[in-house]
Amino acid sequence: MITLVFEDEFSLNFLPLSYTRPIYELRCGAYTLVERAASSAKGSRLALACRAHLAALTRRARPGVPVNDVDALDDDVLLVNGRAVPLKVGLAELATRGVAWVKDGDLVACLLKEGEVREAWSLIVGGGGLLPKLKELGFELREVEGVEVLKHPWQLIALSPELLSVDLLHMPRGGGGVVEEGALVKGDRSLLVVEEGASVEAFSLIDLRRGPVFIGRGSVVEAGSRVVGPAYIGRDVVVRGARVGEGCVIGDSCRVGGEVEATVMQGYVNKQHGGFLGHSYVGAWVNLAAATTNSDLKNTYGTVRVSTPKGRLDTGMLKLGCFIGDHVKTSIGTMIYAGVKVGVCSHLHGFIARDVPCFTIWAESLGRRPVELRLDSALETARRMEARRGVELSVEEAEVLREVFNASRGEREEAGVARGEFKLRA
Repeated sequence: MITLVFEDEFSLNFLPLSYTRPIYELRCGAYTLVERAASSAKGSRLALACRAHLAALTRRARPGVPVNDVDALDDDVLLVNGRAVPLKVGLAELATRGVAWVKDGDLVACLLKEGEVREAWSLIVGGGGLLPKLKELGFELREVEGVEVLKHPWQLIALSPELLSVDLLHMPRGGGGVVEEGALVKGDRSLLVVEEGASVEAFSLIDLRRGPVFIGRGSVVEAGSRVVGPAYIGRDVVVRGARVGEGCVIGDSCRVGGEVEATVMQGYVNKQHGGFLGHSYVGAWVNLAAATTNSDLKNTYGTVRVSTPKGRLDTGMLKLGCFIGDHVKTSIGTMIYAGVKVGVCSHLHGFIARDVPCFTIWAESLGRRPVELRLDSALETARRMEARRGVELSVEEAEVLREVFNASRGEREEAGVARGEFKLRA
């Protein structure tokens, strides 16, 4: 059997995070959604379907996995929604002939024969209209329990702490890393995993009383740091005297300073300095300058509202921070209000009280009009930042950024972003 994870029309709800990656490559808990789906459908081969502009980059990220390749689907196919999060049911259990499993009107999974896959292929890669097609093919729609189907980006933040507590207990228990004498570990020591090549320096604190902590290979928790579980720290991460609060997911190759709480970092985030980041989601290759801080609580203690394709919605969350797309850069002292979305490759200065479009230099609170960041300038900045980590900006990634630049023109026009030279000083 082949497990084919696909995107549907709701991928647009997760912008700007989903501009530069398929929705199933977003992190929720210790894993990406596609890793979670693959684990839940053990024994099957993985295949992927995504928006056309992301296909080449996805192939590069997951070598050997068929992407948008119907000819590779030469067996029965378990079609799985990339927004599905299996909680109490394994996806393999949904491989039932003639049944399309749904949750609150969303397709979760269904088992297709090779011929049925080909007949529905344009809808699978096109991202919509699958349920009517499945009805036409004679499938019975049944409601499934024990699965969450994400509809909005704030659910990635809300669900992560709950998933972490389970994920970390079931991760491989290998260790081999170093916890130096003088490091303080509170709680059940068996809940701490420090992989080989990782280290926890003396005069740091690991608090396991609220949940487990995982520290990946090559990572360092430097002296003066405090890590509170549940927390996942990926590979080659440096925790630089930081307070990492419960519910944090720190992707590979991040640098973390200051205070971080209940936040997901996709990977390669540079937050070396002081400043607070709470209940937020941060994309890859983001640089948060010294004293950059976000709000995750309104003065009124009311629930936070967030803009969506259907207008502003009440998230129902008392504590919610911001959503930062890939390759965003902030200047010193940047302050980001609760519920704000920051688009891909934007540069921020001052107070950010409303959503920022992609490829925009934003300094509204400093009396400057927003100006479009030139594509060539954004690409050169990306090359420079990635080179500092020994990574070369790939042709595929550069092409995705070009696509996003073009696709987001309407956002900039609607927000009144001008073209021209940006000057912070007169």
